[in-house]
Amino acid sequence: MSRFWSEMARRTEPYVPGEQLNRAEIIKLNTNENPYPPAPGVTEAIRSAAEGLRLYPSPTADPLRQAIADAEGLGQENIFTANGSDEVLAFSFMAFFDPGKTIRFPDVTYSFYPVYSNLFGVPFEEVPLRNDFTLDTDAFLGADGGVILPNPNAPTGIYEPLDGIRRILEGNPDCVVIIDEAYIDFAGPSAAALITEYDNLLVVRTTSKSRSLAGLRVGYALGSEELIEGLVRIKDSFNSYTTDRLAQAGAEAAFRDARYFEETTAKIIATRGSSAMRLAELGFTVLPSSANFLFCTHPEAEAEQLYTELKSRNILVRHFSKPRIKDYLRITVGTDDEMDKLFGALEEILPN
Repeated sequence: MSRFWSEMARRTEPYVPGEQLNRAEIIKLNTNENPYPPAPGVTEAIRSAAEGLRLYPSPTADPLRQAIADAEGLGQENIFTANGSDEVLAFSFMAFFDPGKTIRFPDVTYSFYPVYSNLFGVPFEEVPLRNDFTLDTDAFLGADGGVILPNPNAPTGIYEPLDGIRRILEGNPDCVVIIDEAYIDFAGPSAAALITEYDNLLVVRTTSKSRSLAGLRVGYALGSEELIEGLVRIKDSFNSYTTDRLAQAGAEAAFRDARYFEETTAKIIATRGSSAMRLAELGFTVLPSSANFLFCTHPEAEAEQLYTELKSRNILVRHFSKPRIKDYLRITVGTDDEMDKLFGALEEILPN
């Protein structure tokens, strides 16, 4: 550690993203990117917006927020946008979680939550998932400082029905409950349907997964006007122009093309189902996934060894070293052709 680092820098343990080996021969099934290109109008919208790059972007991103509002059946006042959902989450920690109060999130979950907790000095409690990796909703009731959890969960892919989300919201009436819905478009109903009922609900989303815009970095939040105003106060204290001109234009075009979004999402869901069956045929135990990835374990093959063997064959999957999940691999759902190559490699690697 440098003697020049602040206390904040010293206590931080940065998030470690998935490998980015962007070589032509790599089949990339490790960071849950969409295997299909963005909607056809996205590139043209970005090209048109580039003509105005000498000017600052709109600090309020009104056209994009309206496009999201139209897609979600909400008002523009219920929408907040930022530079990726991770930035939305960072602003949310600052806006709604106090350093003196303990928040709760699952013990097997998105690993950015403890990073932000340590960065912003927010104490946290990791609530154990059940043995089958489902959520114990009772354990999230009566939190001191708030609750944050992904739905579907990452990296397990398991979806918590809205009755469970309601229970958590009603059990925490005096603090904010953040539902991180990065993968909701591959799952069941969204908690966004509950926003008009619960003023303590914030739903965080991304365009990186279902809208194929991981490289554009656009995240957004849905919530009561009061919560959105809190996020805007934090954002404008950092950078009023956080969502750039190209990102706003491209994301708006993506939201306006509902048909393409529905078609590509349906393809991924179909491939997810067929891939889960193929993994089971190879002897894997596969958790029920409502995301664009599969979380699986094999009784006769160590997950880390499988990860290494697949990487040697130019196929990247994700392996986590945390004790409860060290025997599992997370595999992004790719195209049918990419998944065929994955299964061909697994048939070579796995013991007969």
